[in-house]
Amino acid sequence: MLRRHLLKLSAGVPAVFSALSSLGAFGRQDETTRRPIVVSTWDHGQAANEAAWKILVNNGRAVDSAEAGVRVTEADPSVSTVGFGGFPDRDGKVTLDACIQDETGNCGSVAFLQHVKHPVSVARKVMEETPHVMLVGEGALQFALEQGFKKENLLTEKARKAWDAWLEKAEYKPVINIENHDTIGLLALDAQGRMGGACTTSGAAFKMHGRVGDSPLIGAGLFVDGEVGAACATGMGELVIKTVGSHLVVELMYQGHSPRSACEQAVRRIAAKLPDYKDFQVGFLALNRKGQYGAFCIQPGFTYAVRSGELNRLSRSDSLL
Repeated sequence: MLRRHLLKLSAGVPAVFSALSSLGAFGRQDETTRRPIVVSTWDHGQAANEAAWKILVNNGRAVDSAEAGVRVTEADPSVSTVGFGGFPDRDGKVTLDACIQDETGNCGSVAFLQHVKHPVSVARKVMEETPHVMLVGEGALQFALEQGFKKENLLTEKARKAWDAWLEKAEYKPVINIENHDTIGLLALDAQGRMGGACTTSGAAFKMHGRVGDSPLIGAGLFVDGEVGAACATGMGELVIKTVGSHLVVELMYQGHSPRSACEQAVRRIAAKLPDYKDFQVGFLALNRKGQYGAFCIQPGFTYAVRSGELNRLSRSDSLL
């Protein structure tokens, strides 16, 4: 009887293995059905997508499009959460974080970088010109200047006035969806099926001097696996770091979840583990090798932009609350 039972179980193994494979549980994915395509976080992602699309539509590489896209946001002084024009920390210093990753897993990152408008391009140089993944603070600035980047004042008059107003009470309390921690993350899939992503921010407004969030951390603010897909995060970085959010989303896609389902499960993981999650916003955005995309967040209000040959639109993410 035991022998018959074991034979019966073993007979079903190939079918189970085949079913799991078709779901992508072992990392297998069908050929992409929509490429090239680029997705990015928040309303300012639309302008970033256009710059990225110009590269993708001309058979450019995904990682190049990711860098070009977020550079648009970094240079826009009207965006108070990224690059030039970003709100300062509590000491009045604009400190920037960024990372970039390509389809092979190569990546570069900078954190607590001051005086350089395009931290994502410094991160790209870290990836390509050094044996390291991350440089921070004075070391990151020294490296950037050695690479030819210009040192400049990033505190705009608008940001300075906001800081002056904050100093009246000096109370640090992030406001959900109110432009004080809205990173831009951008994910791209090119015509050759290569993936790339970038994430850049000035961090939470009026943070403690020296604070670094999830955005420059590979696996937290951004993760790219060229065989599976890519994900990025936005919102309150501490919650993302504690759950290694973007890596979790990509791992869930590897196990067979759609991009949207993977993002939802990552948000639910935060809710299950962090009791104060209702006080914050976190959103995840994901793109797989099929060109399928999806997003999910804690609070209503997270938007993301999509650009492909058929689509050019801004969408609102589903939310847990």
